[in-house]
Amino acid sequence: MYSLRIAKFVFFIGLMSFLSCYGQPRDIWTAEQAQSWYKKQPWLVGANYNPASAINQLEMWQAETFDTVSIRKELGWARSLGMNTMRVYLHDLAYGQDTTGFLKRMDTFLQIASANGIRPLFVIFDSCWDPFPKAGKQRAPKPHVHNSGWVQSPGIVALKDSSQYSRLEHYVKGVVGHFATDDRILGWDVWNEPDNTNGSSYGKQELPNKVDYVLPLLKKTFAWAREVNPSQPLTSGIWAGDWSSDSTLKPIEKLQLSESDIISFHNYDKPADFEKRIRQLQRYNKPLLCTEYMARPQGSTFETFLPIAKKYHVGMVNWGFVSGKSQTIYPWDSWSKTYEAEPPVWFHDIFRGDGTPYRQQEVDFIRKMTNNQSIE
Repeated sequence: MYSLRIAKFVFFIGLMSFLSCYGQPRDIWTAEQAQSWYKKQPWLVGANYNPASAINQLEMWQAETFDTVSIRKELGWARSLGMNTMRVYLHDLAYGQDTTGFLKRMDTFLQIASANGIRPLFVIFDSCWDPFPKAGKQRAPKPHVHNSGWVQSPGIVALKDSSQYSRLEHYVKGVVGHFATDDRILGWDVWNEPDNTNGSSYGKQELPNKVDYVLPLLKKTFAWAREVNPSQPLTSGIWAGDWSSDSTLKPIEKLQLSESDIISFHNYDKPADFEKRIRQLQRYNKPLLCTEYMARPQGSTFETFLPIAKKYHVGMVNWGFVSGKSQTIYPWDSWSKTYEAEPPVWFHDIFRGDGTPYRQQEVDFIRKMTNNQSIE
């Protein structure tokens, strides 16, 4: 009986210790809570950011290639545009390879970003491009091919092996929990395009029933993140499909929208379609953040989209910032069409590697649109 009481006491102390570290898991934000948070934010404008020197998330975050010189320089260019956020991808393998170092590098990144008035939206998982990520030295870019070295997180091996989910749980809770009360962070994008099967690039190598694996793991990921009680909002952006009513949503879209504290979405279409999408999502009465847009040949541009977004107070994060090893100046069809030189019209990105704007009039326009924001 005495040993039983001791065991119960030890369990109680352990539980109290856990709760003191993480607190009670929080609920999904109500519309009122989300709007209250949003009222405290400036009009959010930024870009999806990867240093020009990194081909993917692993090369950005691994110790050997973590490039603070480029990050400091490039985020300074973002500041010059009046940008106040950046969407930045993490990777589970970089965390598992060197957990302490990874968290320190995230802190270093946050120091640089904060010095430039930028609060990042960190992306935890991503279903896009190469399904076979490997830690260590990354391959060189394939010439003239859009995102030729970008990798998924988790990769296909971990996705289909439930025994690895505890490792993924440690990653989610470890990262979000470490920075759960850090006001230098705007929020957490739990999973980028979770149901993307990469048909034009790696489609033949993907799991034929990929979504069957992703859907329950996405739900777990939201739960894991909430268990460490983050002060920042969670989201996962919908990106394709019919959003006109709840009845037309795919199951994974219903999950994304119902679990998100704030609503995020992607749109690379014409301005009229962009505005239609905004109106469709307004029915949730939560803040809206467009976390991917701007593909010039598609008709998605700064000049056409930013005025619409400002009208509806929608946060805007374009794809691409500096032309570099990701090679996203080339279009998606570079996977099937051969390019021998720089395309006549850049698909994504704003700056060349030396900081020269691709189009000066675009840079001037972005600055005009953000002129009410502090960029001290």
